[in-house]
Amino acid sequence: MPNHQVTQDFLANSSGGPTVLRILLGTQLRRLRQEKGISREDAGYAIRASHAKISRMELGQVSFKHRDVDDLLKLYGVEEPEQREALVGMISSANAQGWWHKYGDVLPQWFGVYVGLEEAAAVIRTFEVQFVPGLLQTEGYARSVIQLSRTATSEEDVTSRVNMRMHRQRRFTRPGSEPPRLWAVIDEAVLHRPYGDAEVMREQIEYLLEMSRRPNITIQIATFAMGGHPAAGGPFSILRFPTPQLPDVVYLEQLNSALYFDKYDDTSRYAQTMDHLATQAPLPSATTEILERFRKHYGG
Repeated sequence: MPNHQVTQDFLANSSGGPTVLRILLGTQLRRLRQEKGISREDAGYAIRASHAKISRMELGQVSFKHRDVDDLLKLYGVEEPEQREALVGMISSANAQGWWHKYGDVLPQWFGVYVGLEEAAAVIRTFEVQFVPGLLQTEGYARSVIQLSRTATSEEDVTSRVNMRMHRQRRFTRPGSEPPRLWAVIDEAVLHRPYGDAEVMREQIEYLLEMSRRPNITIQIATFAMGGHPAAGGPFSILRFPTPQLPDVVYLEQLNSALYFDKYDDTSRYAQTMDHLATQAPLPSATTEILERFRKHYGG
C-alpha cells in the first residue's frame, strides 16, 4: 500500500489525537528525507532552521508550520498531489490540543505526552506492582493515591487529577464505538496494600471484578505463589497503535519524569517479559476467584 494511502486510512479511522498525528507526520517526513539521502542540516537550511528543529519535528515533539512542511516536501521531491494533500492535511489536527490540556495546571509535561499516546493506542498492556493501574482505579481509590503525592498541593489539585484519571478511562467503556484493548497484570501485593479505608478497597475490588467481565479488558493477578518473575524491575506499559507506521512504545514512569522506548530491541524485550508474566500468572479465568477472596478480606 502506498505510504500516502496509509496516512489517509489512519486519518479516516483513528481517534488518535494530536500526539500520535505529530509522531506519524514526523515519521513520514523522516522517511522521505532519508530516501533522498538529505541530511538534517540541509533540511534545516531549507526551512531557515537548525538540524535540531528537524530532529524535533521528525520525533513529533513540536507543532508544524504549513510553510515548513510545504518546503520540506518540495525539497524531498514529493510532487504527487494526493500524497502532498494527505501530509499537509494532517497539520491542523496534529497541532490541535487534546482534551487533557485543560488539566495543564496539574499535569506534568512529561505525563501529557503519555496521555496523548494512551489516547491513540489500540492495545495497552500494563504491569503494576504498587497500585491498581490508573485505567482501572475507582474515584475513591484514585483520590487516596493522589493525596499521597507531594505534587498535589491543594484539594483542588487532587480533584482535578482525579477527574482527569476518570476521563482517561472513558474510551474503554464508551458505548457505540470499538474500545481499545487493555490487558493488565497486577501483582498480588497491590491488593494487600490498602489505599483509603476498607470501603474504598472493597469498592475497588468490586470495580476490578466488573471490568474483568468486559470483552476488551483482561485482568490477571501475579500471585505470590508464582515466586520470582522476569518483571522484577518494576511497572511498565506497552502501547500499540492502529497503524504499522507507528512502532510500539514502552512507557516507564519515574518519580518526576518518564522514559519512552520505541526501538524494536527495547520494545520486544518488554513484550517478551509481558508474555512471560501472562503465561506464569494464573489464567484470567482465575481472576474472579482471587478477587473475591480479597473482597471478603475487606468486608465484602
